[in-house]
Amino acid sequence: MPSPQRSALSSLVLIAAVVGFSAAAFAYTAGWLSPNRLTSTKVVSALAPPGGAALGHRRNHAKGVCFTGTFEANGNGTAISKASIFVSGHYPVLGRLNLATPDPNAADPTVRVRGIGVQISAADGDVWRMAMIDPPVFAVSTPQGFYDLLKASASKDPEAMKGFVGGHPEFAAFAEWAAKAPWTASYAEVTFNSLDAFIFTNVSGAEQAVRWSWRPEAQAAPISAEEFAKLGANHLEEDITERVARSPQRWTLVLTVADPSDPTSDPTKAWPPTRPTVEAGTLIVQKIERESDGPCRDINFDPTVLPDGIKVSDDPFPAARSAAYARSYDLRTSEAANYPRTGASAKP
Repeated sequence: MPSPQRSALSSLVLIAAVVGFSAAAFAYTAGWLSPNRLTSTKVVSALAPPGGAALGHRRNHAKGVCFTGTFEANGNGTAISKASIFVSGHYPVLGRLNLATPDPNAADPTVRVRGIGVQISAADGDVWRMAMIDPPVFAVSTPQGFYDLLKASASKDPEAMKGFVGGHPEFAAFAEWAAKAPWTASYAEVTFNSLDAFIFTNVSGAEQAVRWSWRPEAQAAPISAEEFAKLGANHLEEDITERVARSPQRWTLVLTVADPSDPTSDPTKAWPPTRPTVEAGTLIVQKIERESDGPCRDINFDPTVLPDGIKVSDDPFPAARSAAYARSYDLRTSEAANYPRTGASAKP
């Protein structure tokens, strides 16, 4: 039986994960419902902690570090997508490793969910942006459900979360992951998942639903939450900076192809592990830079920015994420004077 201390820590971990979980990404956008109901503005506002939003920062995933590197495509992805990014070659990458929290000063061990933003650029002008997280499933099945989760998490009513969980049985799989999945002490050891489904079209016009993951080359070394807490408030950034300084860090892009029977509109439902996969190339992280004046600071990792050969599916979240990202971007750029930059030539 777990100790009272461990149980308490697990509860806090789960709460932190729920409240901070990729929140800016998953909001209903104005136009899906009537103007008097749920909008991206309302959801982004709901992300703010009790003390108010951190001005000048992303409204969630506020703590992060920039990286640059290369995507080495091996050509395998061309079997399922005509995107030029899958043609064998090297493509420049700009990205961001981050934590799902609205607090840019949060201690790493208080945030359960980790994320990655990636932008891959092709010579023909095509750009692929993605924003991914490490849980194997999402917490709720609809954008409305995510807003409900935010409201329940912020409520002072002790029954609010209980009522939410009772009305959203799909939440159980994410909650189990948050409570039981082992921690790792490095971004380099994390598998990041798209969770949302997209439609890939190849040169013959054949379409297939796909989800994808970045799988790390580094072997994961699981540790307990208590062990991770001893490593310090900013261990993840310190660790990845040191690792990359010694040697580039790598992740393999794994594309998972759906069966026609697989759900594509619900990211809480995992596809069977027997589904065919394609290893399409390698992300090579070659340089880490602090976000204060780093190249990822002003990038909006909108997941609907897609190359020719990839498009959104019937999954409602990418469009909702796009709207919320745009709202967050507008807010933080208008508050640029509040952001603690260090470079004299930094632009807002």
